[in-house]
Amino acid sequence: MMLRLAAALLLAGAVPAAAETVAITGGTVALGDGSEPIPNGMVVIRDGRVVAAGNVRMKLPAGTQVIDATGKWVTPGIVAGFSRLGLADVNLSAEGADDTGNDGPFNAAIDIAPAINPLYQPVAVNRADGVTRAIVAPAAGKNIFAGQGAVIDTGADMEPITARRKFQFVELGETGSNKGGGSRASAHVLFRNALREASELRRYASPIEAARSGTPDQRERAVVRNPNESRLYGTSAQRSEDVLLTRFDAAALVPVLQGRQYLLVHAERASDILQVLDLAREFPSLKIVLVGATEGWLVADSIAHAKIPVIASAVNDLPASFEQIAATQSNVGRMRAAGVDVSIGMVNDNDTHNLFMERQYAGNLVGLQRIPGATGVSWGEALAMITSRPAQAIGMGGEIGSLARGARADVVIWSGDPLEGSSAAEQVFIDGVAQPLETHQTRLFERYRYLPRTDLPKAYRH
Repeated sequence: MMLRLAAALLLAGAVPAAAETVAITGGTVALGDGSEPIPNGMVVIRDGRVVAAGNVRMKLPAGTQVIDATGKWVTPGIVAGFSRLGLADVNLSAEGADDTGNDGPFNAAIDIAPAINPLYQPVAVNRADGVTRAIVAPAAGKNIFAGQGAVIDTGADMEPITARRKFQFVELGETGSNKGGGSRASAHVLFRNALREASELRRYASPIEAARSGTPDQRERAVVRNPNESRLYGTSAQRSEDVLLTRFDAAALVPVLQGRQYLLVHAERASDILQVLDLAREFPSLKIVLVGATEGWLVADSIAHAKIPVIASAVNDLPASFEQIAATQSNVGRMRAAGVDVSIGMVNDNDTHNLFMERQYAGNLVGLQRIPGATGVSWGEALAMITSRPAQAIGMGGEIGSLARGARADVVIWSGDPLEGSSAAEQVFIDGVAQPLETHQTRLFERYRYLPRTDLPKAYRH
């Protein structure tokens, strides 16, 4: 029923009009780059891109749509740093979830982009609360390698993919040990062995690339299926006999080894984090991003020295597991103070639905500055952690997550300070296009808002 309602919403003309020149004036503008808010600012967007933002005044072309945002706040759209948005609708229904592959033969080769469903209700719900992009990761099935994640937008259309196969996601720590042989030691051996198997194919990548325009002999010895996907290799690629990965899975890890695809690694415990840092030294081409890092503050100097970004669980403050004994709400603030590039994600925190809670978490980090002994972050930095910082972590900082000139025009007009829970998104633009804010919940609210008492179910008449 919910999917039919969502489809009807699109087909009934709720799809917004084409992008146009829009000027948003008079509001408090936050650029999303870590700077503080700018009173009485302006944001100009044209053809889906940001033309200017901040303390600017410029002559507007004829026909510009001008929106008066006096008394309101204007920011980039929220970028969910880690999520499973679009992969599941109702968590209680396994049939409606595509976030993991437990029974199939493939792991690293899995590409979650074809499974993203923009009609799922959580997409509309999060769009209505200012979430315009999301980094979407698969969940690990029977292996520590979960597959290849994507970046999506939450627009009201059927084309959600911004960047597919953007990263490979790996589970270490407690979850990884369960899926990698029953211990952390086994999981780390499995991890390194997988990279070794991929390296056997890696040395053939350059010749095969050349074979696409090379001699007939080169073309005969190489088989290339879609250069945008994991490569299949011909007879020239001899693999060792002691292989554990399918050819597709091994081939999917070649772009990771080459540094052409990011590697997101979930690790919470400080000792696990240090193992990941050792891996970065062993394979210097890897573009590693740490995910979770509840105990990251204990080894923050090492993370900063390695220049590895972190997508953290913002407010883990309880020893919920043995790998989170040192949990503290000051984790993010302490890592940031040590020079770590930190952003916020919903790591195993209702990551298919409640991504909008990231702005509440960011607000909590600001509030920690007022608690003796705690370490928080500034308002501007907190906003950046849910906008530009996650984008920068995966190499898309100039494209999404900020109001920088030339960036995609994902803009939200808020009723007040977006890091305050009482504020609401009043207008949302994605790629410069105004988006509908109606959801299944708002439709139910309007349906039952003014029902006569006699029309209510019996339980509500008394």
